[in-house]
Amino acid sequence: MVEPMPSAGNPAAESAGEGGPAGEAKRCGFVAILGAPNAGKSTLVNALVGAKVSIVSPKVQTTRTRVLGIAMAGAAQLILVDTPGIFAPRRRLDRAMIASAWQGAKDADLLCLIVDAARGLDDDTRRIVSALKQAGRKAILVLNKIDRVKKPSLLALADELNREAVFTDSFMISALSGDGVGDLRAYLAARLQPGPWLFPEDQLSDLPMRLLAAELVREQVFIQLRQEIPYASAVDLESWEEFDDGSAKVSASIYVERESQRGIVLGKGGARIKAIGSAARHELAELLGRPVHLMLHVKVAPDWQERPELYRALRLDFDV
Repeated sequence: MVEPMPSAGNPAAESAGEGGPAGEAKRCGFVAILGAPNAGKSTLVNALVGAKVSIVSPKVQTTRTRVLGIAMAGAAQLILVDTPGIFAPRRRLDRAMIASAWQGAKDADLLCLIVDAARGLDDDTRRIVSALKQAGRKAILVLNKIDRVKKPSLLALADELNREAVFTDSFMISALSGDGVGDLRAYLAARLQPGPWLFPEDQLSDLPMRLLAAELVREQVFIQLRQEIPYASAVDLESWEEFDDGSAKVSASIYVERESQRGIVLGKGGARIKAIGSAARHELAELLGRPVHLMLHVKVAPDWQERPELYRALRLDFDV
């Protein structure tokens, strides 16, 4: 069994001390981060945690599986639920991702709806707001990427959203730069109910290293390849071998739907797959703090989206 992701120097956790500040009761709770694709959910979770626990790319629908990021704020432990973006589904995988997002919201103590301020109130965000209304759930509005929007437009967007009567409070942040993130973290911590921590204070995520390794490879597929390839591909970790010197050998397969896509992923003379492997190996070695040998294979599987085992690996429900 591969252990969940360990600490990577979470400054908030380090400052909290073994039992939190003297005289302050421990608090703990789940905070779901909802939003349309590419609103900045994973970037915000990483910023709140203080370390990379969820993959990010400029492309929409990068996040496919629900990830728990664990952040400390004084005596409070925030269990942040990074959910896939919510959009109009077309495929089985889309439905599974959206079901995972709503399940994360259902189980959470607090909800944050993150909105790309530069994009404004788009159809996906409207659907989320409408669903929250129907469920009778309140949320915290988080306007992200505020550095890309002029103040009058930002205030108008906040006013338009707050008229929906769904939001209890509003925050304006830049998850990428960290502007406003500290204030949001402190607010969320103060809203949590008293209770024992559910994770060790130096643990950053519940994501097993096997799944994280596969996600880091998929992140590079999203970053380095264009058009339909990232959305037509999946990554499955096939083996993980530990050695006495502390290094690890990891073997993973990238599945694509057509032979022509396989050629694109490989690249001329294998250059593209080497670049993907090199970048993913560097990220994984940094997280583990030890050498990693990463072996990648590209396989054609036209039906990979109909394979239950790949959904289980992503902790998604195949039968949604």
